[in-house]
Amino acid sequence: MATSTIMPATTVPADTSEYAAGRADAQDDARALTIRQLQRRAAHYTHHATLPRAMGYVERVWEIGRERAALATAESKRAYADRAAI
Repeated sequence: MATSTIMPATTVPADTSEYAAGRADAQDDARALTIRQLQRRAAHYTHHATLPRAMGYVERVWEIGRERAALATAESKRAYADRAAI
């Protein structure tokens, strides 16, 4: 019988302070940058920052992209519904 180690689907880096700092950096940058600019900055982070910090930044950029896409969809549906009511 073989033994196996079960790994979680997502792993959090051992240095959670750097991970959280990367997420915070992405959140701060999101106030002034477009999603394309955030993606470019994330690519820069992957080459020049520590691995946990880069992971936090990239994951937050992905979340921001999904949030903005969902918001744009909801706003367009609302605008369409408002026009249909006129």
